[in-house]
Amino acid sequence: MSKFVASIDQGTTSTRCILFNFQGEVVGAHQLEHEQIYPKPGWVEHDPLEIWRNTEEAVKGAVRKTGASIDEIAAVGITNQRETTVVWDKRSGKPYYNAIVWQDTRTDTIITELGKKGGQDRFRSKVGLPLATYFSGPKIKWILDNIDGVRADA
Repeated sequence: MSKFVASIDQGTTSTRCILFNFQGEVVGAHQLEHEQIYPKPGWVEHDPLEIWRNTEEAVKGAVRKTGASIDEIAAVGITNQRETTVVWDKRSGKPYYNAIVWQDTRTDTIITELGKKGGQDRFRSKVGLPLATYFSGPKIKWILDNIDGVRADA
């Protein structure tokens, strides 16, 4: 019988799983930090496979702490870093490159180029947002332009 709701919070510095009973009380939790990778000034990356492993272990750890079994979880809610970007190979299931974190500024030249015509608000009327290195679109373009094989596979 289902007894718990799991919440997975995959954040900038760690992954945590919290189990709640149906009264909304915390009955178990487990958290694991992941490495912050800084290959160049302004660049911030995470290892997507480390995050995946940590997510699996965080869930298992929270379940262990309750003495429950995994099949007693009725539902899972997930929060994530949102604009952190990773591109996976659909054949192998492996990432082409590290996740580019929301804080990363390597796409500043892409943003500058896009802003030459129409400025920072060039797309605001269509998407509601300014041009910024924060968003995933420029990160995907950077991966397509800089990581061997990704553009061809796309």
